[in-house]
Amino acid sequence: MLPAESRLRNAADFRDTMRQGVRCGRASLVLHARRSSLASSRAGFIVSKAVGNAVTRNRVKRRLRHLTAAELRATPLVVDVVVRALPAAAASADLADDLHSALSTCLDRLAA
Repeated sequence: MLPAESRLRNAADFRDTMRQGVRCGRASLVLHARRSSLASSRAGFIVSKAVGNAVTRNRVKRRLRHLTAAELRATPLVVDVVVRALPAAAASADLADDLHSALSTCLDRLAA
């Protein structure tokens, strides 16, 4: 679970991360990341109704939150991350691989 200080909460943070950061897309998700001057990395999630009904959306959100918390602990940079789930995320067994791959690509672009 992500602690409160590790979550993006307001629309301005989401908007700034999506507009000013780098983007990496995979089959089940799109990840936006940008460097941050804060003490710790933060993450936010977007799961639209296109993903499924409320039960499915919440299940996808919980899986993404769990996977992202583990990934952010291992990142060398302090970043803000927005993870947007695509409809394929509901049935994807490769969600962890897609998240890891997209985050690695974004971090490589940010470090360069």
